[in-house]
Amino acid sequence: MDPITLNAVQGAAGAGGGGIDIAVASDASPYIIVYPWTSGTGFGTKYANPSTLPSSNSYGVAFSPDGADIAVAHYSNPIISVYPWSSGFGTKYADPSTLPGSAGPSWSGLSVAFSPDGADIAVVYDGTPYITAYPWSSGFGTKYADPSTTPAGSGRDVAFSPDGSAIAVAHTTSPYISVYPWSSGFGTIYANPSTLPANTGYGVAWSPDGADIAVGHTGTPYISVYPWSSGFGTKYANPGTSLPFTANGVAFSPDGADIAVAHSYYAYVSVYPWSSGFGAKYTNPSSLPAGNSNGIAFSPDGADLAVGHNTSPYITAYPWSSGFGTKYANPSTLPAGTCHRVAFRPAA
Repeated sequence: MDPITLNAVQGAAGAGGGGIDIAVASDASPYIIVYPWTSGTGFGTKYANPSTLPSSNSYGVAFSPDGADIAVAHYSNPIISVYPWSSGFGTKYADPSTLPGSAGPSWSGLSVAFSPDGADIAVVYDGTPYITAYPWSSGFGTKYADPSTTPAGSGRDVAFSPDGSAIAVAHTTSPYISVYPWSSGFGTIYANPSTLPANTGYGVAWSPDGADIAVGHTGTPYISVYPWSSGFGTKYANPGTSLPFTANGVAFSPDGADIAVAHSYYAYVSVYPWSSGFGAKYTNPSSLPAGNSNGIAFSPDGADLAVGHNTSPYITAYPWSSGFGTKYANPSTLPAGTCHRVAFRPAA
């Protein structure tokens, strides 16, 4: 699958100044778009573009936990760009002194994540060693050593565990999911799950309590979820209502009571109750996303759900309360192309 279809939606939590914002990584200039967000109202007027745009198509975006910075993973050097954020873009931070991998000019940064304490930042991409991490403190520190056992293929998504003690990478080659201990650097890779995801991993998410880890992938059943306790437990049973095709993104609700999946083919989004296993799938929204969905996230308070997709209006959002509410109006200024990852910034 082309990186343009490798999309997910991420939520962030923290205590930055200002209100909730929602950021979209796109494959069309300006490549990163941010809107104010108000639950019950929806999208506000788009913020001004950054003075220095990402170098090309953007596939990943994340706010720092305190909401003071916004990071973008994108095609071509420097693979990752970070900006101060305070109700608008500040001047882009200097690029890291050591770029990700060998930073081949045709490579794509596909996902980016801050550690829960905001002290580290990691980016995954489609060139060896597939993941790179740096200390972060209003700028990039010296690159951490690569993991001794790198992911087996191109990194597609990355997520730190809620307590920051582990980092997970979904990737293109068996075992499709790799997890490492994390403590200011990579530890020895954990043993693979006994039942692997069926094929390429495109999305990864931890439950809010860190007790479960979910992987969206190609190949039936398209989503695999495992208990987690310093290693993979036995895979949970598949959902009773299966997904129709590839799961490109997955997210747990902030209270851990639901799990949402963005996927290809009708109805493009599926949500299930979650309690150490899948419940009966919720009814589809009355207004579906316009095309194949590439990622999904709940707002930090769990009251809203956003879906990124590859057909205009490219981003669709709904109220959420144990089911889909009426779709919010589209933003007045739409993204210009396919919506890749989307990140909510929390309110102060």
